[in-house]
Amino acid sequence: MSFTENNRIEYKEKLTDNLEKYVVGFVNSKGGEIYIGIRDDGSVAGVHNPDEIQLKIKDKLINNIRPSILGLFDIVAEKRDGKTIIKISLSGGMEMPYYIKQKGRSESGCFMRIGSSTQPLTEQMITDLMSKRHPISLARMPSLHQDLTFKQLRMYYAENNKPLNENLAQTLDFYTPEKKYNHVAYLFADNNNVSIRLGKYAGKDKLDLIGTEEYGNCCFVKAMQKIIDRFEIENITQSQKRGLKTRLDKKLVDKDVLHEVIINAFAHNDYSRGDTPIFEIFSDHFTITSFGGLVEGLSLEKFFNGISMPRNREIVRIFKDLEYMEQIGSGIPKIISKYGKDSVSIDGAVMQILLPFDFLGNEDAAYSAAGQKTSLKTSLKTDLKTDLKILNAIRRNPAVSTIELSEILNLSISGIKWNLNKLKKDGLIRRAGAKKGGYWEMINGRVKSGE
Repeated sequence: MSFTENNRIEYKEKLTDNLEKYVVGFVNSKGGEIYIGIRDDGSVAGVHNPDEIQLKIKDKLINNIRPSILGLFDIVAEKRDGKTIIKISLSGGMEMPYYIKQKGRSESGCFMRIGSSTQPLTEQMITDLMSKRHPISLARMPSLHQDLTFKQLRMYYAENNKPLNENLAQTLDFYTPEKKYNHVAYLFADNNNVSIRLGKYAGKDKLDLIGTEEYGNCCFVKAMQKIIDRFEIENITQSQKRGLKTRLDKKLVDKDVLHEVIINAFAHNDYSRGDTPIFEIFSDHFTITSFGGLVEGLSLEKFFNGISMPRNREIVRIFKDLEYMEQIGSGIPKIISKYGKDSVSIDGAVMQILLPFDFLGNEDAAYSAAGQKTSLKTSLKTDLKTDLKILNAIRRNPAVSTIELSEILNLSISGIKWNLNKLKKDGLIRRAGAKKGGYWEMINGRVKSGE
């Protein structure tokens, strides 16, 4: 018996690495069926180890496609011509466009079923589908994992003299109405699968990728601080002599504006479909992209005037608690006043902010110097940054422990001890009191927590 492929049916002789492409194509359309163990001509080949194959398929569909398609697929083994085949039944999704997680929401990651073939979506088609979606409340979305811990978040609150008690989940709205951990809790948990990506390019466009870095899979505050620290390294200070005794020092990009853009991207991104902000470094500008567009009911004019309608109330609340955000809505006017409205691009559900470098003197020479500074002195900068972060933690909390420092800086215990000994040898700190219950002193006197 033979069968024919059409807009609702796809055949695969065996399980392949590109299965996700065909699944995405169907859920971005009206659904369909994929058969594993049937050749392109419709003849039955069958499969061996059907139970193992079903488990592999389930793992691919759960982990490699975003937004989540749980509830949109069913996997069963059937008999055809005396042989076992695998049937994957798919429904059309409501959160289009679905995409392959590794490829992102792009032409190489989004597909649609057209006739008997699976075709990539164009950028315009992706934008159109995004603009038709409605945001989902993170507070009402149950976390896929319920065994969550919040040690890192507790330390950030403690550093700001706002210790959290055992009721932190209730205090920070981490529960759904059914008293399960929600997606907000998942974002701020010590361990999660939330990917925060940064890419660096050699030139002014995306033709020459130097490398990508991953800053997620940890408490959201920790991930954001890592991104801020990373951009601080890239945002070099340029110096230029102005006369015999005058020297002008200037960052490539205004430091306060850069911080605002990064924090706003984390605070106002739409996480309900699995998207996270994207951070990119070019030879003449920084680009920060977030998803979700303008909140429904907020006009472009109101947006540029600083009128705020927070998409993620719970995230904004935590960022304000930790003093990352001062006044809600102040960020955009600050960006516009420095770089103009043209620096902000809103295309459907995608918002992108481009911060051009303000070079002192020759652009090529300045960027070359930046490259040398980044590549040739990386270890020195890393050591200096670690020292400063340890000193800052001690200023905030003189009683901070080695274990707490290890969590804050994401370094091993031995690495923290090495750096503490180095700071003591350099005459910057000393230990006072007993080993347990003691505290750190700055050499110029003990600095109380919070100063």
